[in-house]
Amino acid sequence: MEDDAYEEEPLNLSLTIMADPSGEKINRKRKRRVPLPSSYEGCEGKIFKLLQVREEMLKLDHKRKGVVEDGKALHLIHLLLITATSVDENNVNSALDNLTQLYQSVSLMGDSVQRVVAYFADGLVARLLTRKSPFYDMIMKEPTAEEEFLAFTCLYRVSPYYQFAHFTANQAIIEAYEKEEEINNRALHVIDFDVAYGFQWPSLIQSLSEKASGGNRISLRLTGFGTSFAELQETENRLVSFTKGFRNLVFEFQGLLRGSKLTNLRKKKNETVAVNLVFHLNTLNNSMKISDTLKSVRSHRPSIVVLVEQEGGRSPRSFLSRFMESLHYFAAMFDSLDDCLPVESAERLSIEKNHLGKEIKSMINCDKDEENNKSSSRYEKMETWKNRMESHGFEGTKLSSKCLIQAKLLLKITTHYCPLQCEGEVNGGFRVFERDEAKALSLGWQDRCLLTASAWQCV
Repeated sequence: MEDDAYEEEPLNLSLTIMADPSGEKINRKRKRRVPLPSSYEGCEGKIFKLLQVREEMLKLDHKRKGVVEDGKALHLIHLLLITATSVDENNVNSALDNLTQLYQSVSLMGDSVQRVVAYFADGLVARLLTRKSPFYDMIMKEPTAEEEFLAFTCLYRVSPYYQFAHFTANQAIIEAYEKEEEINNRALHVIDFDVAYGFQWPSLIQSLSEKASGGNRISLRLTGFGTSFAELQETENRLVSFTKGFRNLVFEFQGLLRGSKLTNLRKKKNETVAVNLVFHLNTLNNSMKISDTLKSVRSHRPSIVVLVEQEGGRSPRSFLSRFMESLHYFAAMFDSLDDCLPVESAERLSIEKNHLGKEIKSMINCDKDEENNKSSSRYEKMETWKNRMESHGFEGTKLSSKCLIQAKLLLKITTHYCPLQCEGEVNGGFRVFERDEAKALSLGWQDRCLLTASAWQCV
């Protein structure tokens, strides 16, 4: 009972550690000693040691590369799971001991297991400290918008992960447009709930242009939701500039701040309306917001709704089950980078720290302070999303064979770095496969499904 009472209490230490962004300098300052809760008594030295060991790990010492020998990866994962259990049970002493051991055994320049465990360890430290701790913000420090954007663009370029999502969604939208080509007045309106700088749309613009003739232009309107006016302006500038090279296409962009209501949308007569839900619903931090979004989408009676989500199994009932699912998912993501970039690559470190690592730490701590974790993602299984869509009046529709062919071609033309590919493994460890009677298409890494695309119509 005593541990439960102090689960959310801060670790009020008699010392303060401030680290610069590179993690290479430590300044110690004395401050007035505040009595620790009884569950944290005697832990000051352990916490100080833990943070010192972590700072050493963050220095990216190349001599620590490959700390975990072959056959030791399972031991490292086992220790991580024991640590997660200790944190969940608020067993502070045991958790601190195990976390210190983890930081001594991992390296951000090591193999994929060491790398992913390092970020999960950070998430556990933050969960143990809670938001009230003076060290919480140091552990959970988020990348700048520029760093996050750079990490995203790097991953987009080197991995088929995001390209698979965007190309599959675009192919489904093109085919929905083609079905209505005789009645839609050659007009397509796409409503994108997370425009994300518009990376998805150049390929759609090019495909539409190929269908248009000089004297019979196609109209494309894009209504995109973004996180800021600056992002929306940059997105519009980029896409408008791109479409100038396609004179047989009339392009119009309308930017809306995320959270704005989809009301008073101008609708052209008989235009094909497509709703793009690519990596959006998973960012909504409660089921009510997901439900409201789907109700709003259905009220506009779109011709097609494209849904793409990461494959997971988030359980709000159990921290440990969510931790396990997240570990399986992100271990596959880190492992897949072996097929894309060398271990010493600065781009790889950027992707892991400023994109994947950020998601890991947010996932581990999302239920501690839901309102302050608006970006925490809900990685759930395809069947969960399917049930949600059906309960809101949508019916799954088959994806064409073109989607599968295109996805397989994407894997073949993607440049793979990995020099140790198995014989016969043309695409490294990536694979694509149909699910739910061809109503869904998934991208996997080895035996782990990473994300799934599906198309829906209003019943």
